[in-house]
Amino acid sequence: MAALLQSVSSTCVAIDQQIAAFLRHNDPADDPTDGPAHGGAAIGRRLRDLIAAGLDRIPPPGLGATGKRWQCLAQVARCDLALVKLYESHTDALAILQEIDTRHVPRPGLVRAVWASESRDHPLKIRGRGERMHESSFVMLDGRKSWCSGARIVDMALMTASDEDGGRWLVEVDLDCNRVAIDERAWHAVGMRDSASFDVICDAAPARVVGPVNGYLDRPGFWHGGAGVAACWHGAAASIGAIVRDLQAGRDDAHAWAHLGAIDCALASGRALLRECAAQIDARPAVDFARNALRVRSAIADMAEGVIHHAARAVGPGPLCNDQRLARLVADLPIFIRQCRAEHDLVAQARALLADAGEMCEIGWSL
Repeated sequence: MAALLQSVSSTCVAIDQQIAAFLRHNDPADDPTDGPAHGGAAIGRRLRDLIAAGLDRIPPPGLGATGKRWQCLAQVARCDLALVKLYESHTDALAILQEIDTRHVPRPGLVRAVWASESRDHPLKIRGRGERMHESSFVMLDGRKSWCSGARIVDMALMTASDEDGGRWLVEVDLDCNRVAIDERAWHAVGMRDSASFDVICDAAPARVVGPVNGYLDRPGFWHGGAGVAACWHGAAASIGAIVRDLQAGRDDAHAWAHLGAIDCALASGRALLRECAAQIDARPAVDFARNALRVRSAIADMAEGVIHHAARAVGPGPLCNDQRLARLVADLPIFIRQCRAEHDLVAQARALLADAGEMCEIGWSL
């Protein structure tokens, strides 16, 4: 384990800066095929370029460099939220395969995704009974998977599916299969439009079982990944803050400066919480991180909404309409942060808090 930690540390020292440099030279604003008329086709090319450059090989969570992983996600988010939506899903898939599918070596160069949302009307089902299956078994899938971001871009997807006994499995599906169809009719988004989160329909689609039954939800890395999504939200909020700061340079507007000051406080608080959580994951990677993950997601979601609120009041309508990057961030971020289920997550967090011993709660709040 010590050798693995040392290897992770030595290979990821500057990868976030490499990502930042790559994206500066591959700005979506410079791509003539980007935008509404082209349906965000540039996002897929940019993601493949990141993968080809090896910039998807960010450290997995829980191995001593979780903070560096989150810095990488935040760097991509500062550039484009639709891009980081696909990038985060791709890197999450790689981390999952490393965690629970160690006997299988993923094919390099492919765009991957994790699609775990469930369709109420036509849930994804595995043909056959669970006791007949084991890791790396091949099965047949029927049903629909909703909210499949990048469905037209992804090569291989990890999906959750249920067997006839009610067991939940993680399966790997090749999207280049004539038994898999994509339904675009339900996607009418304005914010996060270019993530192209369509429905995927399986009709006797072949798939490979990944890990044991219920292994996707039961593994420690599930909540590590859930907390990491908040780093994307923080990265986008930080980009909004930087734009507001630059617009105020050389001006003398006390009211706008007050909003900029509030943005600074919010971002600094969010950064401190994310760094603390990353350190907690690395210190005790096998511990159930559900309550901490719910906390950081809710806190960063609130922080991001606050940054948007203050940014709009600081700059007024002009930059919100005429600054392409700001306009996209302010449209995309409110949609992205709704992955946090607001009051539903707060109730789950409170329930977990009340179930803990009072002493542990005090430790969690004390300086």
